Amino acid sequence: MLSKPRHFLSLLDYSATEINTLLQRASELKALRRRGDNYAPFQNKVLGMIFEKSSTRTRVSFEAGMIQLG
Repeated sequence: MLSKPRHFLSLLDYSATEINTLLQRASELKALRRRGDNYAPFQNKVLGMIFEKSSTRTRVSFEAGMIQLG
C-alpha cells in the first residue's frame, strides 16, 4: 500500500532533521548533475503536467526538471 503523500506547504510542517535531510539530498543530486552522472529515475516513464492556471515560467521549470530526471 502506498503511503499518503506529504505536501510541502510550509517549513513549519517539517522538523529541522527532515529539512536538513531534504537539503542534503538536493546537494547530492546537484553534485551528480555537475559530474555528468546519469541520474534518471523517470527514464522509461510517462510524466504529465496539469496546472490550474497557465504560467509559462512554471511550465518551463517543470519541463526542465522532468527532462533532467529522465
